[in-house]
Amino acid sequence: MTIQSTLQTGLSGLLANSRTVGTISENIANANTVGYRRNFSHMVTTSAAGGAGDMSGGMSVTNRDVIDMATSGSLINTSSPTDIAIGGTGFFNVSLNPNETDPAKFFLTRAGSFLPDENGNLRNAGGYYLAGYPYGLDGSVGPVDRGSFDQMRTVNLGDVAISAGVTTEMSATGNLPSTDTGLASPGAPFQTSAWLYTPLGETQRIGMSWQPTATANTWDLEISDPDGNSMGTVTVAFNDSGPEAGSPLSYTNITNTATAPADFAFDDATGVATLTVNNGATPQVIDFTIGAPGSFDGITQFAGDFSLNFDRDGSSVGQLSRSEVSADGTLYGIFSNGMRRPLFEIPVTVVDNPNGLVEVNGNAYMMTDASGSFSAQTAGTGAAGSLNGNALEASNVDIVEEMTDLIKAQRAFSSNAKVITTTDELMDEITRLKR
Repeated sequence: MTIQSTLQTGLSGLLANSRTVGTISENIANANTVGYRRNFSHMVTTSAAGGAGDMSGGMSVTNRDVIDMATSGSLINTSSPTDIAIGGTGFFNVSLNPNETDPAKFFLTRAGSFLPDENGNLRNAGGYYLAGYPYGLDGSVGPVDRGSFDQMRTVNLGDVAISAGVTTEMSATGNLPSTDTGLASPGAPFQTSAWLYTPLGETQRIGMSWQPTATANTWDLEISDPDGNSMGTVTVAFNDSGPEAGSPLSYTNITNTATAPADFAFDDATGVATLTVNNGATPQVIDFTIGAPGSFDGITQFAGDFSLNFDRDGSSVGQLSRSEVSADGTLYGIFSNGMRRPLFEIPVTVVDNPNGLVEVNGNAYMMTDASGSFSAQTAGTGAAGSLNGNALEASNVDIVEEMTDLIKAQRAFSSNAKVITTTDELMDEITRLKR
C-alpha cells in the first residue's frame, strides 16, 4: 500500500464513521418516537489490487433498517381510546389521503397514535390516515380481498349515529303477592307501566293493572295503551301446590277492549299478548310475553312484595359517545342510547420480508419488490399480532447502547483522522528529501 493510498484509506474511515455517527444520532433523536425502529450502520471492507501485489484498501458503510419484530418497543398505556399498539408481528395500514384509491399511496406503520381530524378521520402524528374494513348493517365486513387495498376505507368516527329501533317484543318478570288474593274485599289494583320505542325513536308507555280477586291465587289483568285507553283484559290463575306452585296455571276470560285500528289478542298456551298500538299511520305491533303456564320465566305469584321488571328490544336514536378497540381489531362504537356496535375492522398487515420495506417520512414504510407480498389479516390470527387499545408502542432505541456505539464511532473517527495526519507528516518528510 502506497502512502497516497493510505490517505484514501484514512479518508474512507472518516466518511464511514461520520455516517455511523449520523445513524446513531437519528436513533437517539427518535428515542421517544412512537413505533420507531432503530437503524444500524454496517462497515464493509473495500480493496483494490495494485501492481506487484500491492493492495490499497479502505471501507464503506451501509445503513440498514431492521424493521422486523426481533426487538419490539415496550407498550405504554395511554388515556386515549384511539391510541392503538400492535402486540407482535405486523403493521397498520395507512394512506396519504382519506379514502385513498391509489395503491401507491398506501403505507405501513407501527405508529398507532391516532386522533380524529376535523372530519372524524383517524390520523396519526405522521399525518397518515388509518385504513380498515367497515362493518355493514348486518354486523359483518363481508368477503374482502386481504391482499389488496381496494376495499379499505379510512376509519372515521365523525357523525356516526344509530337510527331508532322499533320495539317489537317485550317481556315481564316479577312477583305478585299471593296474600292479596282470596279476600272478601280485595284491595286496590297494583299498577305499573312498561316503556317502548316507537318507529321514530320516541318512548311511550304501556300500562298494566293487576287487580287481586276474591278467588285465591287469581288476578284480573288489564293492559292499556299509551293514552290510557283499555286494550284488553285477561284473568290469570296461578298454581298453589306441587312443583309448579307459584307459576301461571291458566289464562281465561280474554277480552279485546281496544278501539280499531288498535287491537288486543292473547295466546293462553304461551302467555303472549299481541298488542297493536295505534301510534302512527301504521300501527305498531308488539308481542308482550307474560309467562307460559307452568313456567317461572315470567310473572310468578308467591307470598311477598309486588315487583315487576320489563325488558324490550328497540332503541332510541343514539350518537357516538366513545370508541374502544378489541384484541381482534374490531373498533366498537359506544352510543348515547347504551348500544354497542362494531364500526370497523382494523387489520394487521404481515409482509414476507419486513426488512425489505423502505422508510418514508412520518415513521412509515413503503412496500417494495424486496419486501414481497402482503396480507391484511384479522388481528390475532395467523402471524398477525393482536391489538391493544389505549396503548402505544414505544421506540425500540436503547439509549445506553446508542451512547456506547457513539463512543466507539468517535474513537474510530479520531483514529482515522490520526492516520491522515501521520501520512501527511510522512509525505512532508519525502518532499524534504530533495532539499
